[in-house]
Amino acid sequence: MKRRRFIRNLALGSASLPFVSNGFGMQAIRQKLFNFSTGAEDRVLVMIRLNGGNDGLNTVVPIDQYANLMIHRSEIILPQNQLLTVTPEVGFHPQMQGMKDLFDQGKLSVVQNVGYPDQNRSHFRSMDIWTSGSLDVNETRGWLGRYFDSYNPTYPSGYPNASYPDPFAISMGSEVTATCQGIAANFSHAVSNPNNAVNLYQGGFSNDGSYYGNHVEFVGTIIEQTNSFGQVIHSAAQAGNSLSALYDPTNTLATQLKYVAQMISGGLKTKVYVLSLGGFDTHDNQADATNLQAGTHAGLLKKVSDAIAAFQDDLQLLGLEQRVVGMTFSEFGRQIESNASLGTDHGDAAPLFLFGTCIQSGIIGPNPTIASALPDQAGIPMQVDFRDVYASLLRDWFQVPSNEVQQLFSHQVQFYSLAGTCNVGNEEISVAEEKILIYPNPTPSNIFIKLNLAEGMATAEVRDVNGATVRQVFNQHYSGGLHTIPCDLEGLPAGTYFLTVINAGRTRVEKVVKTKN
Repeated sequence: MKRRRFIRNLALGSASLPFVSNGFGMQAIRQKLFNFSTGAEDRVLVMIRLNGGNDGLNTVVPIDQYANLMIHRSEIILPQNQLLTVTPEVGFHPQMQGMKDLFDQGKLSVVQNVGYPDQNRSHFRSMDIWTSGSLDVNETRGWLGRYFDSYNPTYPSGYPNASYPDPFAISMGSEVTATCQGIAANFSHAVSNPNNAVNLYQGGFSNDGSYYGNHVEFVGTIIEQTNSFGQVIHSAAQAGNSLSALYDPTNTLATQLKYVAQMISGGLKTKVYVLSLGGFDTHDNQADATNLQAGTHAGLLKKVSDAIAAFQDDLQLLGLEQRVVGMTFSEFGRQIESNASLGTDHGDAAPLFLFGTCIQSGIIGPNPTIASALPDQAGIPMQVDFRDVYASLLRDWFQVPSNEVQQLFSHQVQFYSLAGTCNVGNEEISVAEEKILIYPNPTPSNIFIKLNLAEGMATAEVRDVNGATVRQVFNQHYSGGLHTIPCDLEGLPAGTYFLTVINAGRTRVEKVVKTKN
């Protein structure tokens, strides 16, 4: 076996080495923070995997399609008057009060009909696609792993070090996430409980120059890194805190999120946390025949909703909520028609949640259209490619240049305005206090943009509510200081738009309302 193949297999397999002990699980690891602009240095992304395929139609109910939903899933659909109405067209499951409250506070958004072309309904293949960000069956790296590889070709050799003492990503649990799989090693670190630190066996690893010696040396490197990162994580957990009283100790997802808040507050510089909650493969007993508000899926949605609400409360109390954006994802949705077992079978697209103070709140995209007559085993067609959600978060939240983002994906990326409405980095505070003045606003035609720019390249775009760029305002070098710049909005339909300005590694977003001429 070639060394690279051996290393890759070692990193991918959770059982390759017994790196789980006393509740503190750590698999193959590495660390290199993004090639972030300084304005995004403090930003964190939390990803929550709903494992099994979440039924989007029972989670985010298209009220305007309710009559036809009754035709196709009358045995499991909730009465309309029991739904939590978030807009006239959309209702949440009644067990999602916590997320409904966040929506009302402008801290939650729903991205409708998320999936990928020619949806594969296999759990394993579909999750491979979601974690790799690629439809290519030969792609073994995760979408973040590809990015890390481009800036860290020597990893895992030499990590951690003085410049990068913390793990880039943490997977809550005993296995690393395939999202961060690179060529030679995985760029994430698995943690079950950051409060319990253990050291793996050390010593006696030497390379005699043989085939065996090379592999033993690599194993020794991984163990040393595991011990080093473990102590860093443990120290952060001990230094950190959790202030919310909303966490349910019986809710495993809530416990994971509590640990995340604790590590962030303790000063850990990790950028991405990946969590999971299983049980969403609801082929049977999705709903309780005697009480449609109960059943397997209701209990799962309550866990998700309560956990996210507690986490957001904790971040606010800790003064961290402008540093963290979160998202949920699942490998696929369920079919429109319910089955004979009070459940639903594997489907296609489904809604995805974004949460945090700095997300573009609201309903992004139209409701799915439900016909009165459906083909056999019909699912919800994709309208938003999940890879575009990833790409948009990289661009707007982590401020990775668009051209670098595009290189990570084989398809033509469509960017959406999903996050980045806060300026929160250590070096952003002064800029965050500087407003962008847009006048007249609302406007029937043209606007003037008055803002302070740092010397260097500056880019400004007008984007629609879906994040698509509809006007390039400028993309050029500016001298430092106050500038007034005109922008022509003629020809655009009336509606809400967002001016996005990127300058000196910082992103600022302001709303623009165009009225009818």
